[in-house]
This record gives sequence, structure tokens and C-alpha cells, in this order.
Amino acid sequence: MSIDAILERAVNGERLSMDDVVALYESDEVEKMGEAANQIMLKWHPEPVTTFVIGRNVNYTNFCDTYCRFCAFYRAPGHKEGYVLEDEEIFKKIQETLDVDGTEILMQGGTNPNLPLSYYTDLLRDIKRRFPDIWMHSFSPAEIWKIAEVSDLSVEEVLRQLHEAGLDSMPGGGAEILTEETRLRVSRLKITWEQWIEAMKASKRVGMHGSATMVIGFGESFEERALHLQRIRDAQDETECFTAFISWLFQPENTGMYKTKKLTSRDYLKNVAISRLFLDNIPNFQSSWVTMGPEVGKLSLQYGCNDFGSTMMEENVVSAAGTTHKVNTNEILRLIREAGKIPAQRDTKYNILRVFDEKETAAKDFIMQN
Repeated sequence: MSIDAILERAVNGERLSMDDVVALYESDEVEKMGEAANQIMLKWHPEPVTTFVIGRNVNYTNFCDTYCRFCAFYRAPGHKEGYVLEDEEIFKKIQETLDVDGTEILMQGGTNPNLPLSYYTDLLRDIKRRFPDIWMHSFSPAEIWKIAEVSDLSVEEVLRQLHEAGLDSMPGGGAEILTEETRLRVSRLKITWEQWIEAMKASKRVGMHGSATMVIGFGESFEERALHLQRIRDAQDETECFTAFISWLFQPENTGMYKTKKLTSRDYLKNVAISRLFLDNIPNFQSSWVTMGPEVGKLSLQYGCNDFGSTMMEENVVSAAGTTHKVNTNEILRLIREAGKIPAQRDTKYNILRVFDEKETAAKDFIMQN
């Protein structure tokens, strides 16, 4: 079946249906989808600029009682290899981020049942006292629900207190596929899709925003992928809680699902394009170079992405599954230019902080000390 009519409707501003999405996933005309997705991206972002944020991922704890089959990072509560970072270590990581003109801290960990709400609020207040200019884009919905459970409070009240203490926005990690069929198969104890959506809506109610995510490659059906996208679009219609959408591929190495067939870069690019065609109410799409590698990340800028994501000065979750792609700021500048775009540093709310002239480099680059 030709997908031309579907692509034409999308480019003309007509909303696609879940049936349209399934038809696109069934097609192998990925380049056509990319061309149409790029046209839609240009309607949102007509200037030839690709943005990125200088940020760091701080995994403050790996203790987790959710036990997802696909995760190689977590350690069960009480495990000898588990940890909770000392506050001073977190402060050191934030200072290193500021030293290279970074603006964002993506602090995430496991669902640690031994950390009360006061741990998070005290830590956030201390961070903001020391580093008032850093943006705390931290704690995924699963972590928020665990804090609510431990503290016997509603999710909205937890988010309100965190926001008052210094949390600025909430990343959309843990969405994976927003259907119970897949969630029960790969992460039986994790929050439901309804709980994930509710946390994102609640973050907007208390004055924050978040990002939407999607991970494919768990063996989910095309219909499930379509339903995931529909639920994201519906939540955005209702609350405008998402500033960005990010998708990537499941990395099965070193996980309890190591026999799962690994998807390809072509599958990733197809998913980026289809998502951009369907999600007509989310302005920014981030490339996922951390999982896909810099070259595929560069290619995704032709398939609907307008943003190269974070410099990700530190990353431990994906790398625990055997996939590690570290890119410094100057490398990001090179890749964006090679894609025919002008690189620009942004903040978490997508305000441009600095446009880099041709051949201009970053004054500083972070060198990871192993």
C-alpha cells in the first residue's frame, strides 16, 4: 500500500490516525517518511539552526525496587554494589558542569524505597543555595510515584514540594511503551501508563513542564506503538505539559532481555519520522545520539529532529547495557555543521543562549575522568 496519501495529509496539517501510524510502520519507505517529517519540522523551525543543551546526567542512586528486565543499571535494595551519592559528590558534579558553561542537571536514579521526600527537598534546597543558576531537570515519573508512596502523599503534592524546593522541570524517562501489555511483560512492578501520564500532567499543574519519551524494541506491536503516540498526543492536547519528544532503541546487552533482537538505525529513523508526523502538538524533537551514535544522530536531523539533545557529560544507565557514545561540545558543533545546520546552545526551555559562528568552537570541553 502506498503511504503517499498519508504523508501528504500530514504535511498539509491534517491529523493522522492510529491506523495511519500502523500503515507507516508497516512500510519500508523510510526516506519518504523522513522527507515529510523534515517538512513538518521546518514549519516549526524554519531557520537552519539545530540546538543543544550543555548538561550532565547525575545518577544519584542505583538502588531500585522495580527490577525492570531491561535494565542493567539498578541494584536491589541492600545490594553491596548499590549506592547513594554523597551530597558533596553531587555538588562537585554540578560545579564541573557550570565550569564548562553547562546549564542543566538531569538527576535520575532508581526507585529507592529508603529515601523520603525530605532527602530530595533538602538536597534541592542545598543545590539552589550553592548554584542558583543551574536548571534542575530531574526525577522521572517512576521516582516521583515512589517518593509519594514512601511519604504517603499524592503525586501532585510531592511535585509541588519538590518544585518549591528547587525542581525546575521533569524528564519523561520510564515511559518505554505506554501500554499495559508491554509494561507487564518487561517491567511488571513499574508504574502503569496511566500513572506516567498523570505525573506529567501534575507537573504542569504545579508550574513545571516535562518531556515525552518512547523506547521501541521490546517486541511491542505496531498497534502498541501507535497507542503510545496517541496517549502522548492526547496528554499534550489537554495540558501542553511537554516541550520535547525523545525516542530511542532498547539496548538488550547485559540485561535480562539479552536474547531480544536488536533493532537497527533504520528502525530508529523511521520511528523519529513517524513520531514527528503524528505528534503535531510538540515543537521540539531531540536526537538520541547516546544510544544511536553521533553519525545516526546527525542523520536524524533530516528525519524530524531539530535538537541534538544534551552533551550528556556523564551517563550510566545506557552505558550499563553496553552502549556508550560520549560526545564533547566541540564534536556536537562539528556534527551539526556537517548536517548543514547552524549550532546553537539553548537552555532547558529551548531559549537560545548562544549561536556559534562558522568554525567557532566552545571555549571549554569537559574531559571525563575514568
